[in-house]
Amino acid sequence: MDVMGDKATLLETERFVQSSDRDEAGEAAEELRLRLAADAGDVEAMSVLGAMLLRRGDLDGAEPQLRAATAEGDRAAANNLGVLLHQRGYAEEAAGWWRIAAVAGSAAAAHALGRHHRERGDEPAAEYWLRQSAEQGHALGAYALADLLEHRGDPGAQRWMRAAAERGHREAAYRLARALDRRGAGESGGDNGVDSEAALEEAEQWYRQAAARGHRRAALHLGAILERRGELKEAGRWYLTSAKDGEARAACALGFLLRDAGDEENAAVWWLRAAQEGDGNAANALGALHAERGETQTAERWYRAAMDAGDVNGAYNLGLLCAEQGRTAQAEQWYRRAAYAGHREAANALAILLLQGGDTAGAEPWFSKAAEAGSVDAAFNLGILFAGRGEDRVALRWYERAAAAGHTEAALQVGIALLRDGDEAGAERHLRCAAGGGSAEGAYRLATLLDARRPPAPAHELGEIVHEKTECEEWYERAAGQGHRRAQVRVGMLAAARGDVVEAARWYREAAEAGSRNGAFNLGLLLAREGSEPEAAVWWTRAADAGHGRAALRLALVYARRGELTEGQRWADRAVSLGPQEVTERAARLRDALRQELSA
Repeated sequence: MDVMGDKATLLETERFVQSSDRDEAGEAAEELRLRLAADAGDVEAMSVLGAMLLRRGDLDGAEPQLRAATAEGDRAAANNLGVLLHQRGYAEEAAGWWRIAAVAGSAAAAHALGRHHRERGDEPAAEYWLRQSAEQGHALGAYALADLLEHRGDPGAQRWMRAAAERGHREAAYRLARALDRRGAGESGGDNGVDSEAALEEAEQWYRQAAARGHRRAALHLGAILERRGELKEAGRWYLTSAKDGEARAACALGFLLRDAGDEENAAVWWLRAAQEGDGNAANALGALHAERGETQTAERWYRAAMDAGDVNGAYNLGLLCAEQGRTAQAEQWYRRAAYAGHREAANALAILLLQGGDTAGAEPWFSKAAEAGSVDAAFNLGILFAGRGEDRVALRWYERAAAAGHTEAALQVGIALLRDGDEAGAERHLRCAAGGGSAEGAYRLATLLDARRPPAPAHELGEIVHEKTECEEWYERAAGQGHRRAQVRVGMLAAARGDVVEAARWYREAAEAGSRNGAFNLGLLLAREGSEPEAAVWWTRAADAGHGRAALRLALVYARRGELTEGQRWADRAVSLGPQEVTERAARLRDALRQELSA
């Protein structure tokens, strides 16, 4: 029966459940039988007995048996004699016996001889013997040949790596999977998406085979593939397998999986295990966990451990921690350390810190360095920096760069700039990106752009449905729902136009309470039409106090009608000063009339 793996592995997995006493008794009986046969001149018994003693580490007992069998032409004994001599330190004599066995057809001896030549730098001889071994179907020979050819950059390496993997060599299966994984990710080969997808699928199969044979890094990569695909339960099982075998990265990944599932306590256990084995990412995760709990000293200790492990994120996180505590000088120190090591977000954070301190000249090169390294936030910040200097064209280039990478606010700024330049199509494209990314201002500006294109509303017969919501209204509503005051006023106006007074009042009130003077004025108009002039006056007062001229004029008229001429004159004066022109003229006439009435 063919079984994957060797006996030692099988015993570790408890697939064989036997009494150790019985094993020892059986082995002793087998050894006695072999000794008797060997003493009687049985060559095969000599060879097998020598191999048994060699595996046990009894070199002195094994050597005479192997030499005797070798003298009778047993090639397996010649190979094992070479192994024994190699263990004793007689490499050249070992190679001689391996050569004899290899010439006689021993694939194992050809492999050993090839390895011997490679260790001595004789690659042509190494390739010759390893090829002899590989072509006879020897898995170790195929793997060693693939390793040699890969070292040279020979394209034939993958063929032999695959052959070794197919014959059960777990390291070959892992390395074949890694090569296919890189090809699928576009790092090498892979002419199109179909090829890439096929390579990734095959890589997963080889990772599975290697992981099933106990390869901990294969289990790690298999877990990562499954996690990306959303198969979290199976991913966790492979991470656990790898972590238990000592793979720190798997322990770290398992911690993140548990954290995302809401199990912070067990996540911390695995992060601790990984961090203690030198995993900087796990140390950072522990630091972040303690920082969230307010345990800043412990957090700082783990961030330092991450930094000591060579993870530059440790220095960046230390900078963030110090900045949150108001320790600006220390924050700048850690940001600089991470930024000089190439951490782009640290470079951006350092630039912001310098800018806040008034050092614009010092901030700009760090923003540039971060942006060139791919920081989207830094590109956006450069746009703000240049816009503040009045260098709008340069600012637009940086905004466009950030917008192309999905930065919502940058897309908004590009849209506004294009609107200014009259490029409505380009503006609409960027405003849609901004609005879709959650920008309330982007949604409002997109709505106003679409609103301006709407044809006049057609006349309707009685009984017809008068209104069907347009796209621009949907964007107004989205912006309004996000608290955009002008959008709230506009949604209120659209609702009022539909005759939905309750909805209009709701939006006007929301805008007014958030400080919109137009919202307060419109709410007053709505209340006045509904017969609630005293409440309307309250909102007009709020609007007028915020500088709304029409609200001041309305108040002047209200007080004039009530006979409170002095108060009416005061609000008329206020309306004259606030405008606009039409309001100023009407308010001036009202003020003069009230003044004449008061002096009569």
